[in-house]
Amino acid sequence: MPVILALLSSLVWGLSDFLGGTLSKKRKAIAVIGGSQSFGLIFVSLLAIAFQTWTWNQSVWINGAIAGAMGILGLVAFYTALATGQMGIVAPISSLSAVVPVTIGLVQGERPSSLQLIGIALALVGVILASGPELNGKVDPRPVLLALFAAVTFGLAVYFMAQGAQINPTMTVTAMRAIQVLIVIALLLVIRNLGGLIKRDIPMLATIGACDAGANVLYTFAASLGLLSVVSVLGSLYPIVTVLLAWWIHKERLMRVQYVGIAITFSGVALLAMG
Repeated sequence: MPVILALLSSLVWGLSDFLGGTLSKKRKAIAVIGGSQSFGLIFVSLLAIAFQTWTWNQSVWINGAIAGAMGILGLVAFYTALATGQMGIVAPISSLSAVVPVTIGLVQGERPSSLQLIGIALALVGVILASGPELNGKVDPRPVLLALFAAVTFGLAVYFMAQGAQINPTMTVTAMRAIQVLIVIALLLVIRNLGGLIKRDIPMLATIGACDAGANVLYTFAASLGLLSVVSVLGSLYPIVTVLLAWWIHKERLMRVQYVGIAITFSGVALLAMG
């Protein structure tokens, strides 16, 4: 069950990122994040009420708030890196975020099977290759450092999500969304700009927010049931979904290395499932 939930979270996260990236081509990224996260907060709050999991727990809210803050910091760094650097360098580096929770899980004593360890390695390598690494040309250190920062903060966000999920997965995501919405509102008040959002964007923002929040809920439930070192890898495969959707819908061309990366990732997933 945790394997299925984690894979579903990657699928829904990838859809959310694809839609968010598409809308961000027309609107300011910070506005898209703020609008979608607001709808995400509404969605997950309704889930918590519907499933009668709306409770107050200090540990859940602290872990959720830290995860939310780390997530926002990662997004700001990631979008800044994309704006100042090459996507073929930034995307593969940021996809290393899964290394953080995997390392923490192993240090804390988790012991995946030999098959699962091989699967973890293959999946991580596959995601990096599927992100379309830029192997040639001069590299600017600033976007590289920002991408590394994004990878670490994304990884920490996933870890603290998993910690809160041990008590209450849905409320962990609710706390995440609450702190993220507050941070974005503060930023928008400072810059005094809605980023060009219009009423016609509301359905797309609501879809992005619901998908992102839904993926978080799926992941936190997976983390509450399985090994963090395994679940975090399966939950980090969303770049492949985004890449495939861009190929299918926007007709973006894939490099040969991306096809190889996708094949390697699927091989890793198969080993993780068998293990």
